[in-house]
Amino acid sequence: MDTGDTAWLLICAALVMLMTPALALFYGGMVQGKNVLSTFMHSFFSLGLVTIQFVLIGYSLCFGPSVH
Repeated sequence: MDTGDTAWLLICAALVMLMTPALALFYGGMVQGKNVLSTFMHSFFSLGLVTIQFVLIGYSLCFGPSVH
């Protein structure tokens, strides 16, 4: 396992996790006040869903056996 690839993957994951609350705030500012909480929950639910997908599918693609 290359440490550079692992570091790059962790940096990208951290940036995406920082982007999610910012995107939730952006979307929350575009809706009416009564819908802000729902918009926040949609954004954070998608973060959880993508995390589960990475654990089930992406990890083996990133760190599985190499074919070349």
